[in-house]
Amino acid sequence: MTWLGIDTSGEVAVALVRPDGTGEALSEDTPRRHVEQLAPFVRELLERQGVGPGDLEAVVVGTGPAPFTGLRVGLVTARVLGLALGVPVLGVPSLDALAAAAAQRRLDEGTPVLVVTDARRREVYWARYEVRGGTAVPVGGPDVAAPGDVPRADGEVVLGAGRDLYPDVFGAPDARFAPEMPWERAPSPVHLVRLAQQRAAAGQDLPVEPLYLRRPDAQPPTARKRVLA
Repeated sequence: MTWLGIDTSGEVAVALVRPDGTGEALSEDTPRRHVEQLAPFVRELLERQGVGPGDLEAVVVGTGPAPFTGLRVGLVTARVLGLALGVPVLGVPSLDALAAAAAQRRLDEGTPVLVVTDARRREVYWARYEVRGGTAVPVGGPDVAAPGDVPRADGEVVLGAGRDLYPDVFGAPDARFAPEMPWERAPSPVHLVRLAQQRAAAGQDLPVEPLYLRRPDAQPPTARKRVLA
């Protein structure tokens, strides 16, 4: 089955994963340009792979956590594509993709993994995992906190853009991974698709519900105050 993956929790990223498990991804880290970039990225990737929209059998989308506007773009696009093509739309928490990629790098059984991404306002989104049987099992979070308030564990592997934003708190990249590996900083939609396939095969629910963890900055006005003439 050919599956399309979309993630806008940080970068704008799309991927196609073919029936043999191979995949190709396109991504670009240009903040606040999700609307302009996402649809052209999907179109370009389909053309490069020689795949038509009718060849897609499912759409997988990262559900965050992430700021409201960027995440909403990916979720709405995925839902519209699924409705137009008549294919299922499956959601996977974006931080899970980073942890899954690390677990596949032959980390020792029981290794704690911490994923931290940029939440702005001098905070990070975080989630904790533990490597079990070659997979990353969630054990804490997701949540949002100041870097210094994130729960820590001895011997943990720290991944995500939040690590590089706050090296005084989270330290340098782990020596077990080659430097500048893109999956260390941002969720890969290839890993999102593979996680969705594994979880769907196991009968797990994959809701397409956003993990905002914060209320949006724009709020409806409160009731008007009565002013005496």
